[in-house]
Amino acid sequence: MDEAKQQLLARVSSMFYEQDLTQSEIGEKLGLSRVKIYRLLKEAKEEGVVQITIHWPIKRDGVLEQRLKDIFNLQEALVLIAPKQEDDLLPELGQLAARYLETLFKDHMTLAICLGKTTYEVIQAIRPNKSLHVNVVQAIGSLPKMHQYDSAALVRQFAEKIGGEAFYLSSPPIADSKAAAETMRNQSDIKRTLDIARKADVALVGVGNLEPSNSVFVKSQAMTEKELRALVVNDAVGDTSWQIFTEDGKLHKDSFNQRVIGLSLTDLKKIPTTLAVAGGIAKAKAILGALNTKALNVLCTDDKSAKEILKLGKV
Repeated sequence: MDEAKQQLLARVSSMFYEQDLTQSEIGEKLGLSRVKIYRLLKEAKEEGVVQITIHWPIKRDGVLEQRLKDIFNLQEALVLIAPKQEDDLLPELGQLAARYLETLFKDHMTLAICLGKTTYEVIQAIRPNKSLHVNVVQAIGSLPKMHQYDSAALVRQFAEKIGGEAFYLSSPPIADSKAAAETMRNQSDIKRTLDIARKADVALVGVGNLEPSNSVFVKSQAMTEKELRALVVNDAVGDTSWQIFTEDGKLHKDSFNQRVIGLSLTDLKKIPTTLAVAGGIAKAKAILGALNTKALNVLCTDDKSAKEILKLGKV
């Protein structure tokens, strides 16, 4: 972003958030339309020129946390007492995960992150500290159509908040074939970034539940609804870092997994701390499968989901 554009975004943001002017009033002062001011404010948030931190009243269930730790041999479990409003769940999980991550941050460590809404919410809740110098690397290729939820955009925003270098994975998350994926992974710039991601100190991932109506696989046209439903019929329950697995934690045999450009479940197992953030009863079976992969050792979820996970796992 050039200096003039950043100056305009900062000026508009200051007038709106600090001076309490309306979008129409800002437009009149700057000779711009209200619609243009709206777009500039939106861009200011997406580019990290303005950052908003909301402090939710976080409450945790220590009993469920201990049960999850003991049963799944976790390094840590963070169980949020779910808010009354469902729309508040992701932001509150994001804040809980952010506070935990902040306890792990050390100068010059490396954090690998995946794409998605949960990662976005964690980043929104992270408190800026540019003195840290924590490097941030993409754990999976980019989906520009996801805008602020894309891994490249999230890496840039996260690195800006914690004063580190951003490492980008210049590829899509999925290749057309296994052979094409192998070729892409061996390209020097892609290989370099993947090597950095594999050596990360911490990985931040989400868990998908393969529901066609809100699946990123379908929205990105990586697969059709019919193809996704066929995977579910054949025992697939969820994905982490776009690696699809079964309820017992085994990597699904579908060729899709071999075409992903990003960290594998095996890679995640080797990272000292892999934090998965996921909540909602609809994701319980997927979260159970993710736990059974042994690819994650820290889980951040809500109490309702935790109870359902334990019920499904018959423990």
